[in-house]
Amino acid sequence: MHDLIIIGGSAAGASAAIYAARRKLSINMISEDFGGEVARSGEVWNYPSIIETDGITLAEMFRKHVEANDVQPTLGVRVTSIAKADDGHFVVQATKGGAAVTYEAKAVIVATGVHPRHLNIPGENEFYGKGVTYCTTCDGPLYRNKVAVTIGGGNSALESALMLAEITRHVTVININPEFRGEQVLIDKVLGHSKITTVFSAETQRIEGERVVKQVVYRDTATETEHAVPTDGVFVHIGMIPNSDIMPSDVAKNAFREVEVNLKCETNIPGLFAAGDVTSIPYKQIAIATGQGVTAALSAIDYLNKL
Repeated sequence: MHDLIIIGGSAAGASAAIYAARRKLSINMISEDFGGEVARSGEVWNYPSIIETDGITLAEMFRKHVEANDVQPTLGVRVTSIAKADDGHFVVQATKGGAAVTYEAKAVIVATGVHPRHLNIPGENEFYGKGVTYCTTCDGPLYRNKVAVTIGGGNSALESALMLAEITRHVTVININPEFRGEQVLIDKVLGHSKITTVFSAETQRIEGERVVKQVVYRDTATETEHAVPTDGVFVHIGMIPNSDIMPSDVAKNAFREVEVNLKCETNIPGLFAAGDVTSIPYKQIAIATGQGVTAALSAIDYLNKL
């Protein structure tokens, strides 16, 4: 029986672990991997005190900071459910290495983040790993001197296009909207880049190929005509879905399946806290997630002190 279980190994989970460890709580930090979407970020220029870095480096710094506080994350753990027992403690069911495992604690912080939204079009699943990917940071270097397509219109798609422009011969950005919806500095860089072509009001229809991806077909929503873009790789960045399915059935969520929390990162279930991108807090930023992790940890400490 631990004082606190932290589920998630990225920005929110790391900061929660650091603060909880400094209060000498008995902690179990569990996650499928360490880094989450932070590690899949490209260049990071807006994390305070670090002028320039990248997601992989920042995630590794988070991990080292956690371990410096004598917390060793338990990785390879896939949580399946969280339940509150009759006596008030929490039971976390999970799998590790194919075997069922159970963890127990007096309080739980859920910092499970989000996962990429899929297009749900023909060819997407068929060519996953054969040209279709959701992580430019992970797979972009594989397409050096080739041609690529990025699908999306937000910050992650803009960052993807800029990263690919430094690796590939050319990048085409397919955006279903008539304009980009991201930070203006990124928009300006993409629109002004000689190796990036932008296609607006374009609805992606299907991904085609043989053994690997060969082209992307989109529909021009203004003219109702179809067009094909030859490509070696398709990088899908159309948004994220919160990893909230593990929550108890009676936890409050909004229409986007984000966990509803108050200013103290408390859910509607006493002793159960949530932090980071999995929550209803707007603006999904690394700096905000770390702050929420701190808030959740301090709230959990208050809760434990009152038990």
